[in-house]
Formats: sequence, structure tokens, C-alpha cells
Amino acid sequence: MGKIIAIANQKGGVGKTTTAVNLAAAIGVLEKKVLLIDADPQANASSGLGVDSDTAEKGTYEVLEHSAQAKDTIVETTSPNVWLIPSHIDLVAAEIELVDKDDREYMLREALANIKDDYDFIIIDCAPSLGLITLNALTAADSVIIPIQCEYFALEGLGKLLNTIKSVQKLHNPDLNIEGLLLTMFDPRLRLSNQVVEEVKTHFPDMVFNTLIQRNVRLSEAPSFGESILKYDVESKGAINYILLAEEVLKKNNIEVK
Repeated sequence: MGKIIAIANQKGGVGKTTTAVNLAAAIGVLEKKVLLIDADPQANASSGLGVDSDTAEKGTYEVLEHSAQAKDTIVETTSPNVWLIPSHIDLVAAEIELVDKDDREYMLREALANIKDDYDFIIIDCAPSLGLITLNALTAADSVIIPIQCEYFALEGLGKLLNTIKSVQKLHNPDLNIEGLLLTMFDPRLRLSNQVVEEVKTHFPDMVFNTLIQRNVRLSEAPSFGESILKYDVESKGAINYILLAEEVLKKNNIEVK
């Protein structure tokens, strides 16, 4: 049975999409089937895997609106074992259009019920907000990965997100777990980076992934070529970091790593 993992943080620029795309690609390279859902109107996860959201006929918007079956919106990507439900700027309208609907928080969960078993993992790239689309993602998910940037305001807003997760657990999805806190943009040369790592590990000792995602120029370049870091430069630090993260996620879920 597939596991649904949301990648969420209402703070922008913390590496959510980078993590969603490259974790999906890394799990695919480890020979597991992955569906990536782009739940951000900016559609960066779609373009990051070389899919032009403007040419995609259907995507996350139609899935949330229940105007298309999820299986009919899935497109292939050039990453092995990775499929995608693309996003589009139209997704902005879904926030407004869903407001009056009954069970509006459960639209994504219902839509994914028929395809959940077709994949080992379904990864949802959330928008940098705690709006209705992100709420749908958290209600549909089994767990959530929270990327945290190794910078001064790292923990700012984390309390708010953890409170949101608690309220989702209480009201909509009691089975939602925190898969882990992922420290991103780590620069081992900077004292501040090391201090943030220490601080997060002190506050949340059992929740932090061992893998640190290091600052890496190749990681920043890859999306402009519509490729994951594993396709763009498999020997880069970024690629190695995300393979290690994928292995950690698989082991955490008692899945054998080949």
C-alpha cells in the first residue's frame, strides 16, 4: 500500500520543491514507484521535472475539483519510476471554489483513494501557505516532511505549522504523522548553519533526519534544465544528499533498500 508524504512549510524559500522533486527522483532511482503531485500554483515541481504546465490538459486543479479522475491527469516524467500530476496557475482559483463545498478538506484524499495502491510513495509538493490546498494535502497524507533552512529565522513559523498539523490531526486526519524535519541549505563552513542544526536537534531530538541537504550550486541549476539533480549531476553533493535522504525514508518505513 502506497504511503502519501506531504512536503510542507508555510515559509517560502526553504527547499520544499527542491526536496519534493529530488526525493521523488531519488526514491525512483532506488527502484520504487513514485507519484509526485504538484499542489503549488507556481508549478515549480512540474517544470523542475521538465513538464510544461501550460501544455498539460489536466492536473491538480481538476483532481481537487473532482472534474477529472486522478489517474487521467498523471503524466510520465524523464526520471525513472517517477510520474507527475502537474499544477497550473488555475490552482489559485481552487482555494476560492472549494470554500462552499461540503467536505472541502477531504477532496484530495477522496481523489487519491483509487490510485494510492499503484505507487510505493505519493509525494505532495505543497504551496508556501497554510491555505485550503495545503490543508487538503495534510488531510490526504500519511505523514509530512518539514524542510527547515539552516538560517537565522529557521524556527520562525515552525510552531505555527506544528499547531496546524495538530489541528489537522484532531479534526481531519488522526493518522497524520511527522515523517521528519529536514535541514536544508546547510553550509558546514558557517557557524550559524551549525548552530541552527544544534538548536533544531536540541528542541526536536527524535524528529530530525540524519541527512543534511547542503548548499549546492548544481542543485540550484538543475530546475532550469527541467531535470532532477540525479539526472543533471549524479555526482554532485546535492544528488548524494537526496539519495541518502531517500534511503533514510525507505528504512524508516521498513522498506528494503536495494
